[in-house]
Amino acid sequence: MREIYFDNSSTTKPSQAVVDIVIKTMTKDYGNPSSLHRKGVDAERYVSAARKAVASTLRADLREIVFTSGGTESNNMAIIGAAYALRRRGKRILATSMEHPAVAEVLTFLKNEGFTVEEVPVDGRGRIDLDDLRERLDEDVIVLSTMYVNNEIGAVLPVKEIAGILRERSPHALYHVDAIQAYGKYRIHPGQLGIDLMSASGHKLHGPKGTGFLYIRRGTRIVPLIYGGGQQGGLRSGTENVPGIAGLGVAAAEAYRDFDAKTDRLYGLKERLEKGLREIPDVVIHSPEGREGAPHILHASFLGVGSEVLLHSLEDRGIYISAGSACSTHKRNASPTMKAIGAPKEEVSSGVRFSFSETNTEEEVDLVLQALRELLPQLRRYRAK
Repeated sequence: MREIYFDNSSTTKPSQAVVDIVIKTMTKDYGNPSSLHRKGVDAERYVSAARKAVASTLRADLREIVFTSGGTESNNMAIIGAAYALRRRGKRILATSMEHPAVAEVLTFLKNEGFTVEEVPVDGRGRIDLDDLRERLDEDVIVLSTMYVNNEIGAVLPVKEIAGILRERSPHALYHVDAIQAYGKYRIHPGQLGIDLMSASGHKLHGPKGTGFLYIRRGTRIVPLIYGGGQQGGLRSGTENVPGIAGLGVAAAEAYRDFDAKTDRLYGLKERLEKGLREIPDVVIHSPEGREGAPHILHASFLGVGSEVLLHSLEDRGIYISAGSACSTHKRNASPTMKAIGAPKEEVSSGVRFSFSETNTEEEVDLVLQALRELLPQLRRYRAK
């Protein structure tokens, strides 16, 4: 059976170059980068090369990159670290109402620590009202955290405009951007955009799982969460994960190679699927149309069919999609975005996400549409009984 993988926002298949460098650094160049002998020096070269590769994609200084175990740790490190560093200035933290659990749960923790957390609402397409945001910001705000790209519907937030309003209204606050679904899909230059802290994850762009980084604008102070040997400037102690970091560096470089062609290809796949879905009865698309949204995410509800039923029916045909976000253990309540955009209950329970990578093809899109046309009448008839 042919496999069609349309769940790339959950995770991606590592590229062969990533696999090769991970194997090499696990079996040959396996030294501790803190060791002073040759093995250690060789290992440190991989870390340095990866730092240079990532910094180059961001037009950032090498010292602004801290490697982590992934997007969740980066979000925790950024938001908690910033809140603790600035707690004497104020206690207010703002974030959108559709943040990923890796941000939302951090904010719950900080609320229990005595901080005031406020949600900025979004409309039915995942957009925020910039005038409303401006009114909410004041001198007491110390951290603002927003997504760059929403992980469920692919809505894109106007990061540069948000940063400008923050500088105007809350000049001492720090702006954190969760770019886990955006890094590798957009050219992101944090210094030009006004971003202070930015999280990214390796396994979303064909890198290894358990890898990521946090961009920390030079001069930005955060409190470390992990203490020990003082690695990475004392911001994230612990022996560096050399195979993972090396793989992340390769993945980052590959993601921005032939970037425009890859992006156009992703949009082409998304628009082809979107056009086909609009021809199927009782389908509601929640993602912004065409290039208003992210190039790789399309969310739709198939009314009359439960999302998990459709997911497993497609799986039986070798087609893999997602019933919303994959990053929650509470699967039945795993859609903060659908709640935030005010989607009706029937659309929430029947919503699924298709997400692409540059390895997907138009033929695969057509095969998925064919499978949906065959399955949906059967599944809706069964549910009606």
